[in-house]
Amino acid sequence: MAQKRAPETDPQTTLHAGLPDRCLTPDDLKQMFGLPSVETVSAWRKTGAGPPAIRIGKYLRYDPGAVRTWVESNTEAAA
Repeated sequence: MAQKRAPETDPQTTLHAGLPDRCLTPDDLKQMFGLPSVETVSAWRKTGAGPPAIRIGKYLRYDPGAVRTWVESNTEAAA
């Protein structure tokens, strides 16, 4: 059973609320954007199509502000 996160740390609310006090994981992006797997996030990073990642040791993290900027710059205007 999937564990429910508290609303203030729920990655699905990150873009609609204040910035969280932590960097986002690839799994957070998967959940936030409803992606099929974290491999999609990995492919975005490898092709330069996704938000910029930060490497901390062996881990990849994403700055919430950079993710928000990436979303805003890739949002199409309503017709």
